[in-house]
Amino acid sequence: MKRTYTTDISKYEGEAVTLMGWVNVRRDHGKLLFVDLRDRTGVAQVVFFAGGKNLYEIADRLRSEWVIKVSGTVKKRPDNMRNPNIPTGDWEIDAQNLEIISEAKTAPIPLETDGRDIEEEMRLKYRYLDLKRARMQKNIRLRHKATSFAREYLDGQGFVEIETPLLTKTSPEGARDFLVPSRKYPGTFFALPQSPQQYKQLLMIAGFERYYQIARALRDEDLRGDRQCEHTQIDMEMSFMTEQEVRDLTEEMMIAIVEGCGKKVLIKPFPVFTHEEALAKFGADKFDLRDEPKDTSTLAFAWVVDFPLFEWDEEEKHFTFAHNPFSAPKQEHVEKLLNGQDLESLRAQQYDLVCNGYELASGGVRISNPEVQRKIFEILGLTPAQTEERFGHILEAYNYGAPFHAGIAPGLDRLVMLLAGESNIAEVIAFPKTGTARDPMMNAPSEADKKQLDELGIQIKK
Repeated sequence: MKRTYTTDISKYEGEAVTLMGWVNVRRDHGKLLFVDLRDRTGVAQVVFFAGGKNLYEIADRLRSEWVIKVSGTVKKRPDNMRNPNIPTGDWEIDAQNLEIISEAKTAPIPLETDGRDIEEEMRLKYRYLDLKRARMQKNIRLRHKATSFAREYLDGQGFVEIETPLLTKTSPEGARDFLVPSRKYPGTFFALPQSPQQYKQLLMIAGFERYYQIARALRDEDLRGDRQCEHTQIDMEMSFMTEQEVRDLTEEMMIAIVEGCGKKVLIKPFPVFTHEEALAKFGADKFDLRDEPKDTSTLAFAWVVDFPLFEWDEEEKHFTFAHNPFSAPKQEHVEKLLNGQDLESLRAQQYDLVCNGYELASGGVRISNPEVQRKIFEILGLTPAQTEERFGHILEAYNYGAPFHAGIAPGLDRLVMLLAGESNIAEVIAFPKTGTARDPMMNAPSEADKKQLDELGIQIKK
C-alpha cells in the first residue's frame, strides 16, 4: 500500500492507510495502547487494541524513536479524546498491521525539551538526535523557506546561479585563510574561500551581468554567537548597477523574504545613515532601531553608507583596507587616491545592511580600473611584484572589457537566526561547530596519519 503522511489522514476517513515514521510518544492504557507516530509532516495517533493479541504484543515492545510502519483504518476520535492542539487531532488510526523497521536505544540527551538546557558539547556530539526536537526542525525548515524565497526573487530578476570553486588562492578578506595542501604540487597550498569575491567580479567581465550563489564562506577566526568558521551568504554581483540600484534591489528582496516567512519589517523604505552619523547617533556602525528589542516578530533594517576607504594599522605602520581591497573609492576621491593625498579622509562606495543590532550584509561598488586597483595595493604595502603574483589574474582581466559593477552578500545564517527569534546562528545551522571551533560528532579537526602526511610532504612541528 502507498505511504500516507500523517498530515493527510483527514482525507482518508474510513479508508485504509499506511504510515511510516518514528514513535514520538507511547501511552499504555491497559487494554489500549496509544502511539503518536511522527513523520516529516506532523504527528498522528495510532491505537492498538488488546483483542488483536499478536499485534498488541508487538506494539507493546515499542519505545520512543523506534522506526515503524503501520497500516490501519482512519477513524474519527471520540469527542472526549480529540486534541485541538494538532492538525490531526480529530482522527486516529485503528491499527491492523505493524512492522518494526528499526529499534532505538535510549537517547543520551533528552529530546522532549527545546534543548537550551543541554550543554553544547553533548548537543553537537549527538546532533542527529538534537535535530529531532521540534524547535530545531522548525528552524531548519525556516532556513529552507528563506533560501527558497531568495532564489525565487533573484531568478525573477534575471540572475544566474553559478557555483564558484572551494579550492582557490589565498586572498585578503579580513580573516585567516584555511589552507589545503596540494599532493600533486608539494609545498603549495590551496585556500578555502573567505568569499567568492574575485570569482564574481570575473563573472561580470565574462558578461553574465547578474550572478548569485548560496555560497559557503570559510574563515579561520574566533567564533561567537553570530559567527562560525564556515557560514553561508546570499552572494550577489551586478553589472551596470549603481550603489543606489543595488541597495534598492537588496531591500526589495529582504522585504520579500521576511514577509514571506511571516515576519514584519519595521520601517519601509529602510532608513540610511552615513558611517559618521551612525557612530555619532548609536556609537557603532551596527545598531537596533526597535523600541522593544525583545520583539522577535519584527525586523528593523537600516543602511550604513560612506565608510572610510582605509584604516590605519598601528602595528604594521601602514594603511589597510576598511572592508576589502576591491571596494571602489567615491568618484570624487579617485584623484586624491592616485596622488596619495588625504588617505585617511577618503570614502568608499561601500554599504552595510544592519538589522536588529547585527551586520546582516556588506557590499560595495567594485574597482574596475586596473590603475586604481594597483594604487590600492601599493597603499596597502604590496610591492608591484607581490601585486602581480597575488592579483595579476584579475588585473589582467580588467584589460578585456570590464563593466562597472557592484554587489552585496547578505548572511543567510544571521537572517534566519533573526527570523527564528534565536540569538545564536548555531541554532539555524544543521551541523555547526562548537564555540571552540570543534565538531564533537565527527571528532574534527583530527590528526592525519603518517602516510597522508608523507604524501603531502608535511612534517608536524610539535
